[in-house]
Amino acid sequence: MVDNYQLVFTMDPIYIEYSQPDKPLIPQKLLRPSQQLCAVRTREMANGKRVEILRLCGFLLGAISRLSAIPEKREKREKRELFSILKPSLKEKRELSFTGSWKNIFVYRGKLVSCVRKKMASPLSAWPWENLGIFKYVLCGPLAAKFVYSWMYEDSLKDLWCLHILLICGLRGLIHQLWSTYSNMLFLTRNRRIMQQGVDFKQIDREWDWDNFIILQALSASMGCLIFPSLANLPLWNPKGFIALQLLHMTISEPLYYWAHRLFHESYLFTHYHSLHHSSPVLHPFTAGHATFLEHLILSIVIGIPIIGSILMGYGSTSMVYGYVLAFDFLRCLGHCNVEVVPHEIFNKLPFLRYFLYTPTYHSLHHSEQGTNFCLFMPLFDAIGKTLNSNSWQLHKKITSDSWKNSKVPDFVFLAHVVDVTSAMHQPFVWRSFASMPFSTRIFLVPGWPVTFIIMLIMWARSKTFLVTFYNLRGRLHQTWAVPRFGFQYFLPFATEGINNHIEEGILRADRIGVKVISLAALNKNEALNGGGTLFVNKHPDLKVRVVHGNTLTAAVILNEIPEDVKEVFLTGATSKLGRAIALYLCRRRVYVLMLTSSTERFQNIQKEAPLDCQNYLVQVTKYQAAQNCKTWIVGKWITPRQQSWAPSGTHFHQFVVPPILAFRRDCTYGDLAAMRLPDDVEGLGCCEYTMERGVVHACHAGGIVHSLEGWTHHEVGAIDVDKIDVVWEAALKHGLRPVSTMNNRHSSR
Repeated sequence: MVDNYQLVFTMDPIYIEYSQPDKPLIPQKLLRPSQQLCAVRTREMANGKRVEILRLCGFLLGAISRLSAIPEKREKREKRELFSILKPSLKEKRELSFTGSWKNIFVYRGKLVSCVRKKMASPLSAWPWENLGIFKYVLCGPLAAKFVYSWMYEDSLKDLWCLHILLICGLRGLIHQLWSTYSNMLFLTRNRRIMQQGVDFKQIDREWDWDNFIILQALSASMGCLIFPSLANLPLWNPKGFIALQLLHMTISEPLYYWAHRLFHESYLFTHYHSLHHSSPVLHPFTAGHATFLEHLILSIVIGIPIIGSILMGYGSTSMVYGYVLAFDFLRCLGHCNVEVVPHEIFNKLPFLRYFLYTPTYHSLHHSEQGTNFCLFMPLFDAIGKTLNSNSWQLHKKITSDSWKNSKVPDFVFLAHVVDVTSAMHQPFVWRSFASMPFSTRIFLVPGWPVTFIIMLIMWARSKTFLVTFYNLRGRLHQTWAVPRFGFQYFLPFATEGINNHIEEGILRADRIGVKVISLAALNKNEALNGGGTLFVNKHPDLKVRVVHGNTLTAAVILNEIPEDVKEVFLTGATSKLGRAIALYLCRRRVYVLMLTSSTERFQNIQKEAPLDCQNYLVQVTKYQAAQNCKTWIVGKWITPRQQSWAPSGTHFHQFVVPPILAFRRDCTYGDLAAMRLPDDVEGLGCCEYTMERGVVHACHAGGIVHSLEGWTHHEVGAIDVDKIDVVWEAALKHGLRPVSTMNNRHSSR
């Protein structure tokens, strides 16, 4: 029996190839009920081997304490290693050889399975409540219960200290959230960023429980108030307390933290404890709270000494506790925000001040060059300890004085727009963790709805195109800009001109700064709005930036979902830009296309574009009843559940309609929106694109990426060139973009 193995899965399909068909890689009895598989299918490969395809229902499905069914039980324990760490970004197939029956394992989709031997945790490195998930906040429940009981059933609020602790916890979380919001507002901070890389999904997941220290210090404060009741009866205000607190902080807390921090950079302590904090490649306000249990115990002592000392001196007050704790968190977030907000001019006028207040640049040097700048907030102690980085002031001045030089021109821009009021909150500068997961409506978004609605009105009245997110791909900077308009506004006749002005402004700005390709998203390329981008290309014939609608790749993704043995399809939205291209492509494959349209003129215009020997494969229909025997529906126009009822049992609904149709039929299957997964070597991506999974973008976005990587010099606007559908598809696969759906994966693997 082998103990201490951990099994981790992602939501993506898993493709595992193994040489022993009779020996499953992951025995089903090892999976707990919560780890049930959504789908398990096995098929033969061309080389005679089998591939087991597993789609799991959860993002992180937990740990398995024991692995049974180990082959070769008589072998020595050290030869029973079955699994190894699979790197998160696999640039090519990697073969892992193991003893026993598990051999020749290939992983095709990045970090899909990670089965690793769990190392023994160092003492006090793990958080006691790390397995509680969101239920860790229940630990603060007794404080709320005690205050409510005192308020409702006792004459005096003797337990008011419980409310104070809860309020301080909430305010501390708010400070971190506001700093996170500011640092992620790239339209304000892009020129003053210190580290130019983006925060990726791995770092977001590592820092997910950044607020553990707030719970720890709340519990510590509660214990202090229970043991020493006098701590709960402080006056509201005492100015002497602030003076005493400042002196204690400067003379005890600052040097204590400095030497403790230096100690944690020694070999053993750094490897087993402090390396967790330094594992974040890009500083972020949440990084300030990302550390081990032992480190935050020591930090609690550092915070507690000035507070307790001032109280013991008789100068304590409630306002002092609030002010010190919140100022402490404010300065910690300042140092980790990765945005230089302290002007260098203040140090030119008051040179001594640079030794009493650190800057984000100062602390970033500690993370990049680790042997310097150990101080808490005051560089004075680095100067005394001779650990002050000599480049601290020069780098600070360079970033603040030449901020306009820090911005890099993107190679590719995806020009998006806001979908609706609720999804507008699915942004890194609102909720970083929420934006890192596919969008879905959540109850905690309700309080933010009125504020977002007001912001929408302000944007409508006065705003311009702005930067939202970015990532890097093969040395190229890719950015997403947003037109300050919401989805419903695109259907208001009086708003058309204003929207086109914003899109045109974005294109001209991209052309002016040297962007190579700009791709129009969703409604920004609406045929009725601007002819799929034709309006701007015709109006500005000398554009250097290439304008791309990306619909060629969208059509390619949909068409490659359709099995080769299909002989008949039913197409709604048949006369749209995408519908036309799909119909013309399929008729060339000798597939009958039932085109749902009431316009005979538009149908005949499309039919005339088809080769003479293929025109008979295009058939006009005007009712859904005509497709009651067709099991392949391509939905380009939203259909109701009643209209879906005409489809026969076993029908598969392919779709390119936004929003997607309701999955009403249980006896049918529904395809995803056309999308592609970015290559494995993408860097700094930490935000999901609307409802897409992590690392997945809409096909029109991917189409612009392919246009940029290929270096094509033509505009892709207006009608889709059917002859280029296969060209764009092959180019996408060549550059490592992968289709999302299982059907597409089958076609791309051939």
